[in-house]
Amino acid sequence: PSNKSPATAAYATTLQERAARIRLAHPEKSGQPIPVDLLTESGSGLDPHISPAAAEFQVERLARATGFTAAEVRRTIAMYTQGRTLGLLGEARVNVLEVNLALEGLLPNGRVVSGASTAAPR
Repeated sequence: PSNKSPATAAYATTLQERAARIRLAHPEKSGQPIPVDLLTESGSGLDPHISPAAAEFQVERLARATGFTAAEVRRTIAMYTQGRTLGLLGEARVNVLEVNLALEGLLPNGRVVSGASTAAPR
């Protein structure tokens, strides 16, 4: 968690270090902008949501790590993406905890088995 001022050199250094780690973990995204919520963090560090753009940025890495196809990962992300509150407040968001549990087989996921999604552990 961080409550550092974005006006400090230390914060700029922290962001540069995070960007370098993210680039190493996602070589297929070379040259693409990193979604801001992957670089920054909430003051509490407890927010379970990321933007749809941040989730999409990680699809290929998640597919490699889980054995799901990229399409299955995207379907799983879509299952746990919430729209704006009351249709107009805030922004769309992805619940990271629920996506991770789904990719572990503990919640329904986007894996297709015989034409149907499954919630069974892999």
